[in-house]
Amino acid sequence: MARSTLFNRQQALDDAMALFWQKGFYATSMKDLEKTLDMRPGSIYATFGSKEGLFQEALARYAELGAGELEKSLAAGGDPLHGLAEHVRRLGCLGDAGLPSCACMLVKSLLELGEGEAASRALAEHCLADIEARFAAAFAEAKALGPLTDDAEPALLASRLQVAIMGLRSYAQRRHDPKLLKTLAEDLAAQIEGMRVAAA
Repeated sequence: MARSTLFNRQQALDDAMALFWQKGFYATSMKDLEKTLDMRPGSIYATFGSKEGLFQEALARYAELGAGELEKSLAAGGDPLHGLAEHVRRLGCLGDAGLPSCACMLVKSLLELGEGEAASRALAEHCLADIEARFAAAFAEAKALGPLTDDAEPALLASRLQVAIMGLRSYAQRRHDPKLLKTLAEDLAAQIEGMRVAAA
């Protein structure tokens, strides 16, 4: 019974994440949540505490899934630069993935939330900072292995990569052109892999 309860809660959280990702915090009403989660208001509050509490768990879940995808790309790439490039290439398929939104849920939340949701905004900022730190660690590893020049700054390269990915995903949200998106992602991936050539 306990396993069934845990599974149902996780499914409800994933469903809420998809809804918030698509509509945003403000536009998602309790009625929307009741319908999507197939839960009564009292059950939602008992399980997640509040709408914002549920939203924060959804943000954390989104960040967890994103970090997992990044780690898969890094592991499959063979070395840090190829891993980061592979991560970017996968973003080129956003338009084909049937996601609630092509734009990053963390970025959307950061732009939407006001002072009244300071805790949720801080969580989104923390999650984005964590992703950037993972990028920086990958670039630092690449530098230690030798592909990057001695004057390369992993933190700056990580910031540039996060800016590029934010832009790519925002562009994908505005313009649904799968072929163009794949081309842009491939160009960015090639730039990352080209750092090795430049350092040779």
